[in-house]
Amino acid sequence: MSFELALTGASLVTPDGVRPGTLGIRDGRIAAIAPPGAELDAAGTWDATGLHVLPGAIDIHCHLRSPAYPERGTVASETAACAAGGITTLFEMPITDPCCNAPDRVALRRDHFAEHALVDFAMYAAPAELTLPAFEALADAGVIALKIFTVPAPAGREHEFEGLAWPNAADQMRALTLAAAVGLPVVVHAEHPEILARSEAEAAGLDPADVATHEAARPALAEALAVAQLLTMNVEAGAKLHVAHVTSRATLEVLRRFAGSSNFSAETCPQYLRYTADDVARVGVYGKVNPPIRSAEDRDALWEAITDGTLAHVTTDHASFSAAEKAAHEGNFLTAPPGHPGTELLVPTLLDGVAEGRLTLPRMAELLSGAAARRFGLSDRGVVAEGARVDLALVDLTGETVPTPETLRTAARQVARLAHGQRYRGRVAATFLAGAPIFDGTEVTASPGTGRFVRPRGGRT
Repeated sequence: MSFELALTGASLVTPDGVRPGTLGIRDGRIAAIAPPGAELDAAGTWDATGLHVLPGAIDIHCHLRSPAYPERGTVASETAACAAGGITTLFEMPITDPCCNAPDRVALRRDHFAEHALVDFAMYAAPAELTLPAFEALADAGVIALKIFTVPAPAGREHEFEGLAWPNAADQMRALTLAAAVGLPVVVHAEHPEILARSEAEAAGLDPADVATHEAARPALAEALAVAQLLTMNVEAGAKLHVAHVTSRATLEVLRRFAGSSNFSAETCPQYLRYTADDVARVGVYGKVNPPIRSAEDRDALWEAITDGTLAHVTTDHASFSAAEKAAHEGNFLTAPPGHPGTELLVPTLLDGVAEGRLTLPRMAELLSGAAARRFGLSDRGVVAEGARVDLALVDLTGETVPTPETLRTAARQVARLAHGQRYRGRVAATFLAGAPIFDGTEVTASPGTGRFVRPRGGRT
């Protein structure tokens, strides 16, 4: 049996544990897993001695916004950052101008991404109409899932949020029911609109430069109450519900109380696992994200929830604004745009967690890849196993990642001030997509157009 490539010398991170082995690669898939030192008949060899092989990360929550807002980054720049960060598949959120809320807009963005992407990509859509034909049309367009917000559209950004913002509970219930009918997951940015409105009004009288003002404007109660309401509705709606970017101990307690009540899952993000409001105070509005980065107690609770399974996913919520956009609101947490780049920080954050003993490598692979592949119907990836696609992140546990404006590839490198100069134990040493290396530890070697559109249920067109 001959192979196109043999990947040798590595430790393989599989669902059953970590073991040495050799991968025989053919047609972009793992055709064989052989014992270490096995001599495979292969046209080429990649020496991975000293490295650990994980499935490539599947970033299920990413905002590139392209082709709008090129000053915030392009598909090429941000997917190059994905490749360097060990991400092989990203799920693009629908917030752009115009909002991705109809089949023709899905097709427009799909074709744009296909021309420029260096990694595989899937598309979310917003439901502009709460009707069964509209939901069926989005499902037929091949979207990976639907996205809604439980809060009104931000002032001045209504066009970007057309079909996303459904603050009325009856509308949320309708969206969940229709998503269940067409079999698509629905991902929700959950904050309670009435709590948020009252909190924002009260925060308007506080010092806008104080990081505590952001917390006051978007309290953990708003998140926890919205999640409780959604989970209550989903008992009847029966949707495949996914709660985005959980930030607080209060919300985690809600998730635990509803465990087993319906088909739901939840995620958190690197910024919530690594930083606290004190870090945001250090960098000012460059560290503003929504919902806010909260206390050390909340951060520790998120790590506990990863350990006990309350949280099944870690994803970036990569949302790059330009440095000029952030700087224009310096000193004002109430008006500054919310977002922080994360594609090059996702894998290092969890590798650092492994070094601290907070989680194991197999659990890391599950959080970044395996759970996402199962939850969103990508049966051909997310695991190191025979028959799976060779979408891989090779990591060096003895290495170190130190993000700086000079080393980051995202166009938002100047905005990533939370991470500047931070030291993460572990680094991405190489990334493979469909059997070929796209990052060699130093350079991104893939060309624009390498990445392809991914549909649910393992399809790829």
